[in-house]
Amino acid sequence: MDDLDQRLIALLRQDARLSVADLAHKLQVSRGTVTNRLRKLEDTQVIVGYTVRLKPEAQPERIRAWMGVQVEGNRTREVIASLLGEPSVAALHDTNGRWDLLAELAVGSMAELSQALERIRLLSGIRGTETSILLTSYR
Repeated sequence: MDDLDQRLIALLRQDARLSVADLAHKLQVSRGTVTNRLRKLEDTQVIVGYTVRLKPEAQPERIRAWMGVQVEGNRTREVIASLLGEPSVAALHDTNGRWDLLAELAVGSMAELSQALERIRLLSGIRGTETSILLTSYR
């Protein structure tokens, strides 16, 4: 990726709904250049999708939590595969430090959260977990 790709991505991060014409104008390049760059970034999976960001209060019925996961020995791939199959896991991150993995959980009720935590804690290869419920997001 060159500087133009970086600037294109930065604009899309601010507003993924910008038209090709608007992107071309802001980048001071042709619409064809923008279209070709977008296609290349999508084809090489640098850009893997476009999404909508909602304010947390837009979905008040969703309960979100962060779960730190310690993995036993060298079983990280096995645990990742298991966690990716868990419906309550909205995102999964490989980290360093105290926790081997950080899972973002999203459920519809406290009862669903309790059931998800129970299922996850029973997965083979997990040494320990710690969960924090997300109360408020500021950004």
